[in-house]
Amino acid sequence: MFEALRNAPAPDATRLGEDIMLRLSNSGSPAMNLLLKRGRDAMMQGDTALALELLGALTDHAPDFAEGWHARSVAYARAGLMGPAMDDLERSLALDPRNFAAIYSLGALLEEVGQPDLAAEAYAQVAAIHPHFDDVTLALERLKAEVRGTDL
Repeated sequence: MFEALRNAPAPDATRLGEDIMLRLSNSGSPAMNLLLKRGRDAMMQGDTALALELLGALTDHAPDFAEGWHARSVAYARAGLMGPAMDDLERSLALDPRNFAAIYSLGALLEEVGQPDLAAEAYAQVAAIHPHFDDVTLALERLKAEVRGTDL
């Protein structure tokens, strides 16, 4: 699917990207999928503490589920805990290095901590996997002014 995503025209790429993310969000366990859903719902409702609790349970019970680590990293970042967020992203990407959403999150986190060069590299990796990922196109455009002398 990733090869098709890389070569697909924009409308097809959007659908393929969504399909890939649905697959990446399926742990294979209904209970773990429910923890992921509830953790994400808690984040959407602004309850970061609950999200961290639920996603912590998820990573404890499904340590090989990359998207669980990614989701918890997002919750940590929202709580302003950049170190743990980075640690969880590292774990997520070690388990699934093609997860373009996790790589995008890495870019956003690097941008947040004032490392635009590294953020641009992460965003470029996302663009190589999913060339029509709108958020990464905008991020690369935004960083062009900040990052001088770096090929994006």
